[in-house]
Amino acid sequence: MPHYFSLGQIPRKRHVAFRKPDGGLYAEQLVSTEGFSDTYSLVYHCHPPTMVAKIDKAYSVAPEIADPKNMQHRLFRGFEVPPADDYLESRIAVLVNNDCHISLAAPRKPMTTYWFKNSGADEMIFIHRGEGTLRTMYGNLPFSYGDHLVIPRGVIYQMDFNTPDNRLFIVESFAPLRFPKRYLNREGQLLEHAPFCERDIRKPQMLETHDEKGDFLVKIKREDTIWPYHYATHPFDLIGWDGCHYPYAFSVHDFEPITGRLHQPPPVHQTFETPAFVICAFVPRLYDYHPDSIPAPYNHSNVDSDEVLYYVDGDFMSRNNIKQGNITLHPTGIVHGPHPGAVERSIGARETKELALMVDTFRPLKITEQAFQIEDPEYFRSWLE
Repeated sequence: MPHYFSLGQIPRKRHVAFRKPDGGLYAEQLVSTEGFSDTYSLVYHCHPPTMVAKIDKAYSVAPEIADPKNMQHRLFRGFEVPPADDYLESRIAVLVNNDCHISLAAPRKPMTTYWFKNSGADEMIFIHRGEGTLRTMYGNLPFSYGDHLVIPRGVIYQMDFNTPDNRLFIVESFAPLRFPKRYLNREGQLLEHAPFCERDIRKPQMLETHDEKGDFLVKIKREDTIWPYHYATHPFDLIGWDGCHYPYAFSVHDFEPITGRLHQPPPVHQTFETPAFVICAFVPRLYDYHPDSIPAPYNHSNVDSDEVLYYVDGDFMSRNNIKQGNITLHPTGIVHGPHPGAVERSIGARETKELALMVDTFRPLKITEQAFQIEDPEYFRSWLE
C-alpha cells in the first residue's frame, strides 16, 4: 500500500466540525477496509455522499465460462479484442476464478456520461497503449504507456483518454493488492533491496472540487453485477482528504530489475501480491554473467499455480513467434519451458529488451467464451522440434 498522503483542505483534528465559508458543515466520510482494522482515508465532501435520487435496474456482467477445467497450454491474441467506444463495454474478461478476473480492453472514447466504482475488487489497469488522465474523487493521475494504475475498491473514477487507440490489461482482485511483504520493513517502508521505492509511486494531484447538484450516474460493480446509481450531488465534490487508501500509479519503466551470475527465478520480478496470486514485471535487463550461464529459463513444472504471461513489447527470450498483446496460459500440472532454439539463442547474449507482465494464480483459472474467440488453438504444439 502507499504511505500517508493528504490533498486539499482538511481540519486539524478528525471528527470535528469543519465548516464552509458560509458556515455550513462539510460532510466527513471514513473510507475504511476490513471494517475499521486496516488502511483507511478520511474524505470531506461539500454535500453528504448519501444523496441517492434513483437506482436503475441492475444488470449482469458475469463472464461466460467456456472451459471451467482447463488442462492445456493456451495462447490468446489479445490485440484481436475489438475496440469499443464505451469503457465498461470494452472490458472483456478472458481468464477468471474466485480470486481474480483478468480482462482486456480497447476503449475508444473517454468516460463523459457516467462514473464507475468497483465495490467488490481492487483494480490494476496496465496501460499498454494510450495516454490520458485517471480522474478520481481523490484527484487526478496522468497516465501513459507502461503505467500500472492501482485503484482500490470503493474509489469512484473516470478514464479520460487523449486518443482513440487504447489497449489495457486489467486485473480485478477480490483481495487487496499490496506490495510484496519481503520488500517492506515493519513500518511499511520499502526496503533498499526492493526493485522500486516510494519515489516511484505517483500519488493523485490536481484535486477537482465540483460543488454541484443535479443527476450524476455512478455505475457500481459488485459480484459481476452493475447497479446504476443516480446521485443528487457530483461524485467529485471533495474539498480535501487524507489517509492511506487512495489510487496511485507506478510505471513499469521505473521497475529496477534484479540480476545475478545465474538465472534468477520469477519472484525477483514481483510487483504486487495477494493471498491468492502475485503479479510480476519482466523488464529490459542485463543477462546473467557467469561464463557458462544459460539466460533462458529452465523447464518448469507448475505444481500449485496457473501462470499467465501478457506480452507487452520486445522479443521475449524464451518464446518463438510471440506478438504484442498475446496472453499465454500455462496451467497447474503441466511442464512448460523455453521454445525450441531459445536456449541456444540465449547463450552468450548480453541483455534482453523484453517487457511483459505475469500473473500467477494459486487456484486454477477458467477460460471465457470471448477468450476462445481469440485463441491460437495450435499453441500447445509449439514445443515440437
